[in-house]
Parts: sequence; structure tokens; C-alpha cells
Amino acid sequence: MSFSFPTIYPILDASTVPTTGRAEFLRRLGAELAAAGVTLLEYRNKIGTDSELLADAAILRANMATGKIKLILDDRADLVEQAGFDGVHVDAGDVSPAEARRLLGRARIVGTFGGSEALVPGILDAPADYLSIGPIAPTRTKQTTKAPIGAEGVRRLREQAGPAPVLVAAGGVTLGTAQAVLAAGANTVAVSEAIFGARDPAGEFRRWMMQLE
Repeated sequence: MSFSFPTIYPILDASTVPTTGRAEFLRRLGAELAAAGVTLLEYRNKIGTDSELLADAAILRANMATGKIKLILDDRADLVEQAGFDGVHVDAGDVSPAEARRLLGRARIVGTFGGSEALVPGILDAPADYLSIGPIAPTRTKQTTKAPIGAEGVRRLREQAGPAPVLVAAGGVTLGTAQAVLAAGANTVAVSEAIFGARDPAGEFRRWMMQLE
């Protein structure tokens, strides 16, 4: 695929979206993130209904230009086309990368979990555009029993993967640790709480961009 993965991959978890004034919050957030230069965003909603997920997705899509900004839906490969999104991220318990690719075709992005202490066996043969690795540090926004791997773990996984796969370092990455993680071999850092826990997420994204790019 021709898409160039950015250094920073924001992940918007629905738990950070208020229930009151939800639509206006998402409209403003999507527009501000687009203006800040976001080109790749994942929307993650583990417990919402299909109608809530699709309503949120429609607002984000309307305010984050198709063609310029790739929107990724967590888990729900079955809803990507209906949401007007550009791809899916699937983990263990979701459909397989091969099934996601079959559902979405070659033009959309498929991401999946690539490994922690070591690469998932056979993962380099999966039809995925990127592999998430981690957690890098303790994280509160995604449940995991895996121990943090730090920058050294990233280096180890890059050695196992070789130079070609896109590795997205996820889980507990902060602005203070991101540079070391990228230097260790990650192409991209996925960031949730560190950006969306800030009072001004778009401004925080800009701050990350200034320091990392």
C-alpha cells in the first residue's frame, strides 16, 4: 500500500468521550485534530452498541477529511465499510488478519498485534499493513496481562522482524520515552491517554509533533 505511516498514531478510546454533549465534543475534537495535522487515528469502543459506534464514527468521518486522514476502527471489521473508515485493527479474540483482509479488500488498512516478548509465531506472513507491539510501559487504557517491554523489547522485536514491517509501539508511551522507542526501531508510536487525557488533545498532538518529527 502507498500510505506512509506517521510518527504519531493517536488512539481515541470511547471512555474519554463524555456522554453529555457527545456529538459536539466529537465534532470539535475531529476538526481540531485534523487542523493539527493528524493523518491516522484509531477509534476504539469496546462496550458501545453498534448504533453508538456508528454515530460516533460518522461524526469523526465528517470532520476528518476522507483521503487525507485514515480512520481505523478497533475490532469491528464488520462495521468498517458502513462507518466509512479506512481500516481495522484486530487482536486476539477478533477476526483474524486474513479474515479482515477478506472482508475489507486490499485497499483498506489492516493492523494487528505483532508481539511482546517475541513476535507472534507466523505473524510476518499475516496480510497486515502494520504490527502493534508492546505494551511499552504500564497502561490504563487497554487491558493486558503482558509485561512491559520497554525500548529494549522494541529493539529485540525489530531484529526479529527485519527492516520491512511497520512496527507500531503501543501501551504507556509518553513524550519522555517516545524518542527512545522510535530510535529502538518502532516506525510509529500509538498514543491514547497521553494525548486524549490532556485538556487540549490537538495542542498536545502538536507538541508531540514538534519534538518527534
